[in-house]
Amino acid sequence: MEFKASGRVALLATSVLVVFLLAMTITIANVSLPQIQGSLSATRDQVAWVVTSYLVANAVGLPATGWLTNRFGSRRLIVWGTIGFSVATLGCALAPNLEMLVLLRAAQGLFGAPLTPLTMALVLASYPRRQHGVVTSVFGIGVTIGPIIAPWLGGILAEDYGWRSVFYFCLPFATMACMAVLVVIPQDPPQRRRPLDLRGFIFFSIAIACFQLMVDRGERNDWFDSVEITLECVAGIACLYLFVVHSLTWRQPYIDLRILANRDLSIGLLLVLAFGMLSYSPMVLLPNMLQNLRGYPEEMIGVLLAIRGLGMTLGFIVLLWGSRYDPRIWLLLGFVAQVISGWAMASFDINVTNFQLAWTGFLSGLGIGFVWVPLTVITLGAVSPSQLPLTSSLFHLLRLFGSSVHISLSVALALRTSKISFAQIAERLQPGRPALWNLEGAVPSVQQALPMMQEIGRQAQMIGYLNAFLFFALTALVAMPLILAVRPPRH
Repeated sequence: MEFKASGRVALLATSVLVVFLLAMTITIANVSLPQIQGSLSATRDQVAWVVTSYLVANAVGLPATGWLTNRFGSRRLIVWGTIGFSVATLGCALAPNLEMLVLLRAAQGLFGAPLTPLTMALVLASYPRRQHGVVTSVFGIGVTIGPIIAPWLGGILAEDYGWRSVFYFCLPFATMACMAVLVVIPQDPPQRRRPLDLRGFIFFSIAIACFQLMVDRGERNDWFDSVEITLECVAGIACLYLFVVHSLTWRQPYIDLRILANRDLSIGLLLVLAFGMLSYSPMVLLPNMLQNLRGYPEEMIGVLLAIRGLGMTLGFIVLLWGSRYDPRIWLLLGFVAQVISGWAMASFDINVTNFQLAWTGFLSGLGIGFVWVPLTVITLGAVSPSQLPLTSSLFHLLRLFGSSVHISLSVALALRTSKISFAQIAERLQPGRPALWNLEGAVPSVQQALPMMQEIGRQAQMIGYLNAFLFFALTALVAMPLILAVRPPRH
């Protein structure tokens, strides 16, 4: 497709608006779960399906982007996906009960799944390869700023005006996005339609759905002590095996795994998985830590998260200029920034200051900005333009799946190590050890012991969070050797 300069700019602006809408709508709804639970008289497990249904539907829909593009074309898919997502958002605001809300959230996930990879692929196809670093920096702002703004804004809206207001707030952006894609997205040239590999689609969809359910519900159901989690794991592994065997022996597979023979693409996708693991874990851990242990108001937490967003934005701005240099330099700087920030957060104590929270969050966000642009250029630059929709969908699938896995593991690590720490500390504070109780050997009364046990609980929880932050730093450190295998993209 040939584009004039003004057409490319309009396409980039429209794509940024679409991905900003998606990112904001996803995360702004998550913070309203307590209000949804109270308003619709749901249990904690029931209301969690508001998030789970979206994640599962999105994970199933993402890999279908390549086949759907070939079958219907990019324009139809983007236009109908944006309209469908917007209508589903309106339906969420009007949902009369929890069942309908969960169904509409699943519809959001399905309609929204192809939008990010398709708009990214279309933008990269419209610009010459030498400008991919610059346009990826601009595109990345829309993908990453939404999750920074939404939790703070969603918390305020849900608290003051009810949970339906968070969906109403997204509707003006949805309307603008629908109008923009109708006007800007170009028509596709005719393509040869290929049949759907139904068996490959079923095997892969079941595998992805099972793994997504497992990581999302694992900690809530005590992992493999739960029959549900065990069955999901077994079914996921079995279907993934069948999918791989089928794809390698079928003439026109649902996802052509032979694309992974491309060395540069395979290394890039492994780094994408690691990048996804580092993207959102601090944003989940820090608000819970500050609310539960320090009693921070939501407004202050929002400001601290916004500082992380400023770091991301600065990273993207720097890459507008720096993308001309070797991308491996920026990858290394980005992962080093994650290691330093994670190690610093693992050194917090219960009296952590706002300055400590601000500079570590800013550095972590800066690292995300440094990694996003070169990683996108390296991964998508390793394939031909005809393979961009499939590769872009795999890029975002691995990014989101890595995020889900790391968040689940981090939360599980924080909870379990805090329980162990509580037991170890409480065991040492026996009445027979007056030096520890500082009560001159007397058996403490209930009034004296209760505050002590509450403080032990706070300190044990803090130890759990510190272990999770250390896990974050180690994840970045383990992924860094992959950068040595990266080759600069072809020009």
